[in-house]
Amino acid sequence: MAVLLHRLGRSAYKYRSLVLSLWLGVLAALVTCVAVFGGTTDDRFSVPGTESQRALDDLRTTLPEAVGANAQIVFSAPEGRKITASRYGEAIAEATAAAQKAPQVSAAIDPVTSGSISADGSTAVVQVLYPVEYVDVDASSVDAIEDIAGKAERDGLQTSVGGTVYASSGIHIGPSEIIGVGVAVIVLVVTFGSLLAAGMSLASALVGVGVGLTGLLAVTPLLGVSSTALTLALMLGLAVGIDYVLFILARHRQQLARGVDPQESIALAVGTAGSAVVFAGGTVIIALAALSVIGIPFLTTMGLGSAGAVLIAVLAAITLTPALAGFAGARLAPRPGSRAARRAADAERGGPTMGTRWIRTVIQKPLVTILVVAGVLAAMALPAAGLRLALPDNGSAPTGSTERTAYDIVSDKFGPGFNGPLLVLVDAQRGSGVEAGTEVAQRLHGLKGVTAVLPPEPTRDPARSVVQVIPASGPDSAETDRLVRDIREAASGMEKTADASVTGTTAVANDLSNRLSDSLLPFVSIVIGLSLVLLTVVFRSLLIPLKAALGFLLSVGASLGAVVTVFQWGWLADLIGVSHSGPVVSFLPIILVGVLFGLAMDYEVFLVSGIREEWVHTGQARRSVVAGARHSVRVVTAAALIMFTVFAGFVPLDDALVKPIAFALAIGVAIDAFAVRMTLVPAVLALAGRYAWWLPKELDRLLPDLDVEGTSLRKPPAGKHAKPRQLV
Repeated sequence: MAVLLHRLGRSAYKYRSLVLSLWLGVLAALVTCVAVFGGTTDDRFSVPGTESQRALDDLRTTLPEAVGANAQIVFSAPEGRKITASRYGEAIAEATAAAQKAPQVSAAIDPVTSGSISADGSTAVVQVLYPVEYVDVDASSVDAIEDIAGKAERDGLQTSVGGTVYASSGIHIGPSEIIGVGVAVIVLVVTFGSLLAAGMSLASALVGVGVGLTGLLAVTPLLGVSSTALTLALMLGLAVGIDYVLFILARHRQQLARGVDPQESIALAVGTAGSAVVFAGGTVIIALAALSVIGIPFLTTMGLGSAGAVLIAVLAAITLTPALAGFAGARLAPRPGSRAARRAADAERGGPTMGTRWIRTVIQKPLVTILVVAGVLAAMALPAAGLRLALPDNGSAPTGSTERTAYDIVSDKFGPGFNGPLLVLVDAQRGSGVEAGTEVAQRLHGLKGVTAVLPPEPTRDPARSVVQVIPASGPDSAETDRLVRDIREAASGMEKTADASVTGTTAVANDLSNRLSDSLLPFVSIVIGLSLVLLTVVFRSLLIPLKAALGFLLSVGASLGAVVTVFQWGWLADLIGVSHSGPVVSFLPIILVGVLFGLAMDYEVFLVSGIREEWVHTGQARRSVVAGARHSVRVVTAAALIMFTVFAGFVPLDDALVKPIAFALAIGVAIDAFAVRMTLVPAVLALAGRYAWWLPKELDRLLPDLDVEGTSLRKPPAGKHAKPRQLV
């Protein structure tokens, strides 16, 4: 692989104008496709094969309005007044009539007809129904309902608008993300000591992100791509794009400082650092693509979309970066006498650097280092044992938003279950659907956790009806999850009379969370198994893959523990703008495992490959740990800081799906890079000594040689008088 990448880097340098033109041409073509054919995002959640999804699909044909979007106009009377007073009744009636005529609305039901007047008489709700799902409701239609609600505010009457029409949409780019990129640029400038090198890194990464993102947008008319998938692809593409270019350019500048010819230098950098980039990027791509085997379309598009963004980032790093280096030529070399040049000279002579001083510190008493780091991370992981999963709703919206205000008022005045009713689809085995529905409703009245059961509603199929159940608990509550199971158990005892299936937004969300919970351990097992195989092949060792897998588990556990502490328990939630504490986003753990696995392998390869190179040359285990890490510690530190700032830039977003994912990835990268890879790993290698590199001879012969370290590039080419290539 190293030889192939060496040739690719040399060719990209030589034909730099063609390579740059191809990249810019592809970007321009994709931008044109998005402008002409680009569709809208699809944020629907579906869980194929579950009872709730099958019932929901049936209702789309037999009773479409039951699964359509809805808006709630919540009216609150002034303190000490009744909402039933005539002056307020007129305002509510006018608003109901206006909502009935609003765009896309199929019906607007007044509070008296629907029974949506609170027990204390202070609050009333107008139900606005749409014949389409929430992803198909235009923003202008929601604006029209908000305008109607605003005009009804008079004589002290307060209004707010909620309902399922509010959902996450669009790609999020704002000041915090720009600040994150700005910090990344500062890190690049400090690392390289060169504005030119920093600018090149950012330019290559941005072109890759542009191609990846526009490519994903271009396929939205054909595939159901969610807005969260786009945002995750943007986060990952930007973070790994900058990091991968950083690794290659850092190696290139080290070689330029030693006087290597620019073309040969970038070819060697792509062959060595580029091999590690391809390996690390490949592991990220495999882990993300593996999300598709879970069988949830929403998660499949997130995984494949993000994998595509990472693939483009890898291609940009190994082709566009050497092309841009060709335009810069020898100007990328550190200037004689500059800090960067002195640092490169010190590293080459084996002089003390910040990285070597840190490594010497952690391996001075390796057992103590291991026990302290592992103990702290294990303690951080303890809260993860209480992890609860759910999908966010309007209760997670920013405090003060109209949908959050409406949600809180409805929960307070009508009960939390009013925000997440359950639908029971009844299919009569004999008689009419309404008769069977009435019998089912009577059976459900006595279940624990039920506040109300509404009369059955007929469907277009006379043998079917729909019964609405109002839980006593909220949509994301564990009690509601138990109630869903209790209803299904009760329904199983009525099979001779009717088949009953629990569905609705709340039931689908519960089934989704349960499937993801069940899939988490098998997915982690697959990822761990993959890491053991890949690292055994790369490093020809049994201990290093085992150590890497255990370190990865510590990183994931500590990250999930931090997420539970902040988002579920509410500790320090105000610092990052978490407006509601409760269950964690259901697909966060699997996304975290997939992404962090690839990033962990990234840092593992870059750090340990240098150590192994020294071990092969010297055979001195402890000395190899210090000498082998001297070139990579600074680069890995910069890469981790860049990735942390990019992910952290998305944390301030008021998006209940994106915020916890960004937080988990930022914390995970910081823990894995600094606590595990740059502290725990050197300590374990120092403690293990020569046994860290032991591999049975029989297994060594069977394993393929991936040559991630570029060993083949250091061998002299065939020929008696051939000169050896420069050492990397």
